[in-house]
Amino acid sequence: MSAKSRAAKSQPASTSATAADAQIILHLYELRRESEMRKARHFISAEFWPESAEDTLQLARAYPSPENTWLRQVTSYWEMASSFVLRGALHEGLFFDSSGEMYCVFAKFKPFLTEIRQKLPYFLLTVEKVIMNMPAGRERLERLEKRLARRRQKLAGRRAAVAATSAGFN
Repeated sequence: MSAKSRAAKSQPASTSATAADAQIILHLYELRRESEMRKARHFISAEFWPESAEDTLQLARAYPSPENTWLRQVTSYWEMASSFVLRGALHEGLFFDSSGEMYCVFAKFKPFLTEIRQKLPYFLLTVEKVIMNMPAGRERLERLEKRLARRRQKLAGRRAAVAATSAGFN
C-alpha cells in the first residue's frame, strides 16, 4: 500500500484537521521532549522488555522507583492523548500520523494485556480503542507486533548466550 493510500485510509472522510488540532499535536510533541519524559520513553522503548504480565505488574507495584514512575508516565501520557481523540478534541487522522510511538508501546504490552488487566483493568484501554478504531491503526499494530516479536527473539538469544558463557555468574 502506498503512503498516499495509507494516509487516505487513516483519515475520516467527513472532517479535516484544523489549526487547533495541529496546535494540540505540537503541544503533545513538546511534552514528549521534556527531559524526564525522554528518560521514561527510553526506558519503556529500549530497556523494559516484559516477558510476562508479571514483569509489568511487578514494575507497577515497585512504587516508589524511577522505573515505576516512567511506566506510569509513558502509559498515562498515551492514555491522555488517546482520550483527546476518543472525545473528539483531536483529529483522529492527524493523531495517527504523529503517534507511531504509541503503537510501539501498546504492541510491547499487548501479549500480556488480558493478564495485566486482571489487576489493572484500565491499563492502555483508551490507547487500544484508538488503535483498533481505524483499519490503518490495526495494520500498523500488526506490523509492529511482528517487528517486536523478532526483537524479543534476539534479546532471548542474547540472554541465552550470556547465560551460557557466564558460568552462572549473571
